[in-house]
Amino acid sequence: MSLGELSVAFFLQIFVIIAACRAMGWVVKRFFDQPQVIGEMIAGVILGPSLFGLLAPELQQTVFPPDSKPVLYVCAQLGVGLYMFLVGLGFRTDHFRDNAKSAVAVSFSGMFAPFLVAVALTPWLLNLDLFGEGVSGLQATLFIGACISITAFPVLARIIQERGLTKTPLGSLALSAGAIDDAGAWTVLAIVLASFGGGPEVALKAIVGGGLFAAFMILLGPKVFAPLARWAEREGKMTPPLLAVVVMLFGLSAWAMDAAGLHSVFGGFLLGVAMPRGLLTREIKRQMEPFTIALLVPMFFVFSGLNTQLTMVNSLDLAAIAGVILVGSIAAKALACWAAARVTGQDNPTAMAVGALTNARGLMELIIINIGLQRGIIGPALFSMLVVMAIVTTLMASPLFELVYGRKARASGELGQLNDDEDEDEEERGKLELAPSRLR
Repeated sequence: MSLGELSVAFFLQIFVIIAACRAMGWVVKRFFDQPQVIGEMIAGVILGPSLFGLLAPELQQTVFPPDSKPVLYVCAQLGVGLYMFLVGLGFRTDHFRDNAKSAVAVSFSGMFAPFLVAVALTPWLLNLDLFGEGVSGLQATLFIGACISITAFPVLARIIQERGLTKTPLGSLALSAGAIDDAGAWTVLAIVLASFGGGPEVALKAIVGGGLFAAFMILLGPKVFAPLARWAEREGKMTPPLLAVVVMLFGLSAWAMDAAGLHSVFGGFLLGVAMPRGLLTREIKRQMEPFTIALLVPMFFVFSGLNTQLTMVNSLDLAAIAGVILVGSIAAKALACWAAARVTGQDNPTAMAVGALTNARGLMELIIINIGLQRGIIGPALFSMLVVMAIVTTLMASPLFELVYGRKARASGELGQLNDDEDEDEEERGKLELAPSRLR
């Protein structure tokens, strides 16, 4: 394919991707009361070989020719890196202080039980050749444990805001536990990536280099980047030169994590956490969020969908394996978080709500399994099974929460009505939001 033909294909892909993602987002919001992100996850699978490629293979190849995948891949990585940067901008450490005891217990249980399930499932999955060549039992177990234990922190934050839980103890507890869960899962993933296929020198570089970078960002980053906040305050807005500096810092952070042998999403997230809060972060989100959300992140979902081949789960045995992974994931995460919340003094409805909310995996799961597929840790069949698990557990979160907690709490006056106000004051939203507004 020539450069001219590649350009033509790319612009057609932009149209198809945005149209499909917005349309499916509207459908799930209108008829199923689900966030936009759920529709985009589903749209990505629909545009891949699982449906579009199955029903109209020639047309699907015309829209998404194989030669265009590297371009789509780069755009997808940029999108998910910027998205994690925006998530980092909304990360709040005060939830840890306010709910330390219960949050640590819930998050520990929400990781310990999934890793036990991973220990039980992994030998079976290895025998079925669902992992990449050369993957050891320990690496496979750690990776599956991270996949099962991850929480969709951005989706969780949006559900909490929509359901009127932002300032409630339940909302703070769920967000705190979800944040700790994700930190642990990403740490485990970093260890797996550091140990996979590169020998001890590569692993050491990743662990030491990544650790030093993370320590620098967390401990010194806010002070180093403080002049950027003063620049924004002095100008009263985000000027083009200031935005250019922020974008350069993002590129450097993403490169540093990739160069260390980890992944660019770590760099984007850590930079977001380190950025000084205030006008700077609100302006970054205001200017960068719309383009990232409208175009780049949907490209990530579609790239994931192009790698998802549900037709590979083409036998009762493989379908049974997918079912076992799904049921084991739900049981391990939701039940463990419910039990931990009960043990630490929460009443049963609150504990069930915590289990329902933290069970969502969403975009975070897709990021992890895409990394695993790219690095050869898992094969396409297991990737497809884990995509199904990510979508189903995320779809469950809102309805299950309403069933076990939301409806009764609203009927008794403990919660207000669902928050669907699209015109909320921008500055106030900047203070309250915990995740990118794409999940609105």
